[in-house]
Amino acid sequence: MRDVLEALEFPEILRRLAEKAQTPPGRALAEGLRPLGEEEALFRHQLTEEALAYPLDLSGVGDLFALYQKALRGERLSGSELLLAHQALRRAVALKAELLPLRSALSRVAEGIGEHAAFLRRVPEALDEDGSVKDEASPRLKEIRSRLRPLREEILNRLYDLMDRHREAVQERFVTLRRERYVIPVKASHQHQIPGLLLDESESGATLYIEPSRVVHLNNRLVQLRMEEEREVARILLALSGLLAEDPEVEGTARALALLDLAQAQARLSRELGLTRPRFAQVLSLKNAFHPLIERPVKNSLQLDEKTRLLLITGPNMGGKTAFLKTVGLAVLMAQSGLFVAAEEARLPWVDRVFADIGDEQSIQESLSTFASHLLRLKRMLQEATERSLFLIDELGSGTDPEEGAALAQAILEALLQKGGYGLVTTHLSPLKVFAQRTPGVMNASFRFDLERLRPTYELVLGVPGRSYALAIARRLELGEEILARAEALLPQGGRLEDLLEELERERLALEEEKRRLEALLKEVEGERRALKEEKARWESARAERLAALEEEILQAIRRTEAELKALKEKAKSGAKRDALRELMELRARYQKPKPVPPPLAPGTLVEVPYGGKGRVVEVRGEEALVQVGAVKLSLKARELKPLPEEREERRPGGLRPQVEVKEVDLRGLTVEEALLEVEDALREAVALGLPSLRLLHGKGTGALRQAIREALKRDKRVRAFHDAPPHEGGHGVTVVEL
Repeated sequence: MRDVLEALEFPEILRRLAEKAQTPPGRALAEGLRPLGEEEALFRHQLTEEALAYPLDLSGVGDLFALYQKALRGERLSGSELLLAHQALRRAVALKAELLPLRSALSRVAEGIGEHAAFLRRVPEALDEDGSVKDEASPRLKEIRSRLRPLREEILNRLYDLMDRHREAVQERFVTLRRERYVIPVKASHQHQIPGLLLDESESGATLYIEPSRVVHLNNRLVQLRMEEEREVARILLALSGLLAEDPEVEGTARALALLDLAQAQARLSRELGLTRPRFAQVLSLKNAFHPLIERPVKNSLQLDEKTRLLLITGPNMGGKTAFLKTVGLAVLMAQSGLFVAAEEARLPWVDRVFADIGDEQSIQESLSTFASHLLRLKRMLQEATERSLFLIDELGSGTDPEEGAALAQAILEALLQKGGYGLVTTHLSPLKVFAQRTPGVMNASFRFDLERLRPTYELVLGVPGRSYALAIARRLELGEEILARAEALLPQGGRLEDLLEELERERLALEEEKRRLEALLKEVEGERRALKEEKARWESARAERLAALEEEILQAIRRTEAELKALKEKAKSGAKRDALRELMELRARYQKPKPVPPPLAPGTLVEVPYGGKGRVVEVRGEEALVQVGAVKLSLKARELKPLPEEREERRPGGLRPQVEVKEVDLRGLTVEEALLEVEDALREAVALGLPSLRLLHGKGTGALRQAIREALKRDKRVRAFHDAPPHEGGHGVTVVEL
């Protein structure tokens, strides 16, 4: 397995991952990462996805594991080291409190962090902020230090008093330490004036550092107390170290912090390299996959499934074949190790093992040739591969006689097909191209080569075998037509296979060009279809609104009439029957106007539709007529249509229509209310001038002004449609309104 990982450059991925870790345990986890079980790999994917959205601050926790190991060995931690451990555990507990409410994969990891109450309480009680042990750390230490201070002051007072009485003998008036004992500087010429112990002298010998006899017994007591203090401080530090070592939760906390650090490292690597989360499926499908270690890589797509399990890749050297094998192998290994993969979209099978025969490998010790080394790896592959394996073979059949190599290679491919796994194989052998074309489950593929520039493009083409381009490159370099003609004649079958491949390449390029043209046309037609659908919806909405308004108008007229009749009835009851009758006759005459005779309509007549706009009659169907209004056909009552005189288009010389300038309104810097008022004025003016469209310049900004303007335009019946301006005319910062 190690050979496979190295052949696919997986250790380099782990090295880059380790660089992203913040703690030594996290780096160790990254460097030792290997394919996991499926459930654990899925959990790591979830961790990485959450870490991308929720970055964690792991500063201050990096030294915990090393300090814990030191304490476990029985070593005494210094005060500063104990403070570092305290800081790491306190940060870990705070991180746990932060993550648990999320109820996520990060929360599950954080559950492994302990409470560490005893250690977190005891360390601040015993240590100052600089790591020194407090007097209150123990009663014994407090008692020792309570005796040290007055003793030290007594020694200093006696020494200063002595120097004041013998000023002529003292070099300078200060007290210093030599061999952890208090001494004073005495001139060498006056040594006899101050009896005591000589502990040191200056480089010149002019100054002697003497411990006066008056303080020798006091210094002895001071040294003794200091030794007792050191022993007590050491005991306290050792006890605190033991408290850390005996905390059963520290190991779980360290593991949880290391895993959180690894998740953060995986998120950083994914963000830096543009990796995405893979999905496990029954197919091997990669969309726009790329090699994560190649700078500015070319992206390629691939799909292997139950019908096609083997991809045979051919083409010229240095064209990208080996790099693509590594791309696929790395994607599988990274996915099964819990990492995101280098692809825009990845659906991968869960393989039980990855076999790789990539690169030349000679064994000097065993005197094996490159070909023999390949055969040994292929032998192991054939013996151990299963239907769930992935095999990657580079330059199959090379290193020996081409005819024998092709025959052996085909036999190996047939055996691997029977195994049922997925595989990618590269080769230069032409017979294998024919084998792939004729064999179910095998697909030809190749990498493009730019013959004009004589360089590969690294673009994978599925379904088409690759050419060697040897003769084509030679012809491009003007090697000589006689030599080229002779070479073509010497080729098996007269070079017909290369000619066929060249013809297939031309046809493929032509089909791709036609496909692009049809896709562009389809996109244009789809846009027009959507526009027509929207326009029809607007017309139908306007018609419904008009019908609703007419219905409301009729109901109001009925209510008014009923009210008038009721008033006449009351008037007749009151005795004014004559007046009531007269008013009733007037009311009847008012509502019994003769029905207008519908104007004669014929196909082609220009008419005005009831709710605004113009159309042309397509067909008359009794009392109804089919009217073409713009791109929409409407069925309307004939009596509701008003014939219009035919419009004459004013033409300029040359038959061109007069162009109407498009009005542009600058709304930048206005509030929403101010902008809507400006839009209303602009619409009214544009309609009056007969402008076909209007440009509203609102800028991009937060998008609030753009949204408010578009909501108002949706409700305005004068607006037929609106859309963004082209990118070179403002893009999202300009709304073009069609009236």
